[in-house]
Amino acid sequence: MRFDAVWYGKHPLSNLLLPLAWVYGGVMRLRRALYRAGVLRSTRLPVPVIVVGNLSVGGTGKTPVVIHLVELLRAAGKKPGVVSRGYRGQAGHWPQSVHAGSDPLLVGDEPVLIAQRTACPVVVDPQRVRAARTLLAEYDCDVIIADDGLQHYALVRDVEIVVVDGVRRHGNGRCLPAGPLREPLARLRTVQLVMINGAGAAGECAFTLSGDQVLAVDGRGASRPLSDLGGQTVHAVAGIGRPARFFEHLRRYQVRVIEHPFPDHHRYVAADLRFADELPVLMTEKDMVKCRGFAGATHGYLPVMAELDAACAARLRDVLRSCLER
Repeated sequence: MRFDAVWYGKHPLSNLLLPLAWVYGGVMRLRRALYRAGVLRSTRLPVPVIVVGNLSVGGTGKTPVVIHLVELLRAAGKKPGVVSRGYRGQAGHWPQSVHAGSDPLLVGDEPVLIAQRTACPVVVDPQRVRAARTLLAEYDCDVIIADDGLQHYALVRDVEIVVVDGVRRHGNGRCLPAGPLREPLARLRTVQLVMINGAGAAGECAFTLSGDQVLAVDGRGASRPLSDLGGQTVHAVAGIGRPARFFEHLRRYQVRVIEHPFPDHHRYVAADLRFADELPVLMTEKDMVKCRGFAGATHGYLPVMAELDAACAARLRDVLRSCLER
């Protein structure tokens, strides 16, 4: 969040950092070339591997795409499993199998969210090859989805899908630290599918995030339509890559929002949700998995799902079909 003005505007600091960005981009090109040449070792697994990742730092809507892929693969008769790094997880040993009730402080918030929504096998490990081998050894999976593994070349992949924020796109188009890119933009030409979260231009594979039901964080009570809160004021809490996306979504339902943005993967404490009034508190599902232990009766969350336009859905099915038929 501190670098947004530098990466997504015309901040002079970006120019000062540009030489470092050239070095960084060159190192990333060299690293990928060494893996492709076999100098650095990559491991191929006996099942197809689908990588879903970002080219840029920060949230793009990748997790809902992973969940959507799990559902698509199951509908096609496959048995998918998910591997992830377990970002910021503090487990004392790896790998870790993740379930709906796992502690996100140990294994990461997004893996817990994926396990809760899909009930599919999820294994996290900073070494994704080890995570994938554990997944195959302990569960009956015939396809692996690697969450946020685009730059993890030690694991050979059959399909690469990159998710892009439709509003911020690639920022100033520069690599870290002058811009938000983990790899140069030319990398997009090598992947099988680029999915745009938001209104895409003609020919782009576009999807939106939809969600109109509010659920209680403490698990009590029935869900209610988000439209019921139209005209009311709420505290909106979001610790995701771009909190503004959540606030904008609520305002589309005429909800009056008091914004409480937090850094991505924020580790909540009860005081973060304590306000000097009795107004409802709404948060994202990713925040919910970290707050359910101390949430109150007025705390709700909003699950979202990826909705693909017809052309994008067809392209995704074609990509998956070509991968699974190999």
